[in-house]
Amino acid sequence: MRDKTTIPAKLQPGDTVRVVAPSHSLALISEDVRQIATKRLESLGLVVTFGKHVEEEDEFISSSIASRVADLHEAFADPKVKAIFTVIGGFNCNQLLPHLDWELIKNNPKIFIGYSDTTALQNAMLARANLATYSGPAYSTFGQKLHFDYTLDHFKKCLFEVDSFYLLPSKEWTDDTWYINQDDRHPVSNTGYWTINQGEAEGVIVGGNLSTVQLLQGTSHFPPTDNIILFLEDDDESQYFHFDRQFESLLQSIPIKNIRGIVFGRFQKKSTITRPNLETLIRIRPQLADIPIIANADFGHTSPMITFPIGGSVRIIARENKAEIKIIKH
Repeated sequence: MRDKTTIPAKLQPGDTVRVVAPSHSLALISEDVRQIATKRLESLGLVVTFGKHVEEEDEFISSSIASRVADLHEAFADPKVKAIFTVIGGFNCNQLLPHLDWELIKNNPKIFIGYSDTTALQNAMLARANLATYSGPAYSTFGQKLHFDYTLDHFKKCLFEVDSFYLLPSKEWTDDTWYINQDDRHPVSNTGYWTINQGEAEGVIVGGNLSTVQLLQGTSHFPPTDNIILFLEDDDESQYFHFDRQFESLLQSIPIKNIRGIVFGRFQKKSTITRPNLETLIRIRPQLADIPIIANADFGHTSPMITFPIGGSVRIIARENKAEIKIIKH
């Protein structure tokens, strides 16, 4: 039985937010990106602060476990801090899980947002602290000079507003190294959602980055799996066979009757995952035949991106020529 999940209070102008680096260090982020990111958050009326250890950098472009844990604990313990942003992703935030004070996090619920490697912390917080967290733009993502309106709009709908809202497909998207040249960007038209399997479902969102969720399997940090809708994505290193076996591993960890639906994020251009082979990946698994599945949603490692609640509720409708995703509880 799932314990009651805590949805943290929404942001308001004047709130203080904290930037922490549980994976890659802030040292990785250029000064111009930092300036844009901070200014954009401040334009929302937020006061931006930073953890004491965010600039530390070792051979792993990170910092010690003790430093990263200390910044997380301090952020959750500080009553002035209403939201915690991760700097960016990386590969090692799961190192922190055995060292976190879950009671501290549970007793001081607040917005925690990021994506990619941050997926490990987000699903663990749902499992160990009954806390809904948010997959969405990291601090560095706010440093995008151009083509940020869609990302910002969905961020505000999810974290400033209380009403349910639809996730509408973006009109265009990019898959580029924007942080190298902010002005050299070439958006392409978005084809919209792909309906892989038809149907309707409502459930609790778990997931995020597939390869990172998989790190939690067999541990006490794996999220609750009753009445869920999986939101899954992966980066450009995810070749078809690699994604296939990780997806299979995840499916074997969850009773199939508990999966109400699946939403896949957009795959990067360097990925070998196309619509036809994603459809094949689903078709060869008869246990998924009656589960509604939507793909090409605006989350993952492309831009722009939505913000959605891991631990919140969603309703999906998948029809042959139309698909809808509605965030209900966030």
